[in-house]
Amino acid sequence: MDEIDIRLLKSTQDGIPIISEPFKEIAKELRLSEDEVLNRLKSLRKEGVIRRFGASIGHRIIGISANAMCTWNVPDERVEEVGAIMAGFPEVTHCYERPRYPDWKYNLFTMIHAYTREECEKIAKEISITTGITGYSILFSEREFKKTGVRL
Repeated sequence: MDEIDIRLLKSTQDGIPIISEPFKEIAKELRLSEDEVLNRLKSLRKEGVIRRFGASIGHRIIGISANAMCTWNVPDERVEEVGAIMAGFPEVTHCYERPRYPDWKYNLFTMIHAYTREECEKIAKEISITTGITGYSILFSEREFKKTGVRL
């Protein structure tokens, strides 16, 4: 990485402008061409400096305040199949397999977002019915501590 890459990362780490041509605006601020900005970002992604380039929505700000981590006890041989089904629900933003522990039987975790706790519970029940997985627990979020990525 050179000084231009560092400036580019710093200019994008808190988000890009919500406009029709955000990379053109970033290029202008850095006194680069839009192509150079895009090529550098692609290169940083390919080299593993940037793991992903995505969007993060402040769901609490728009009223989606019922957020629940739903933990599932899925037979090991069905994890791939069931995980794919669960991840397909639009209300599920994260779906992870995790190891089981002697005092923790759950191995699949989904994050469900809705406007009310009752909606989260209804979605979990729909997921249960669709997958046939009846062993689950819902853990509701009380507050959010962090919503940022790594910073330079």
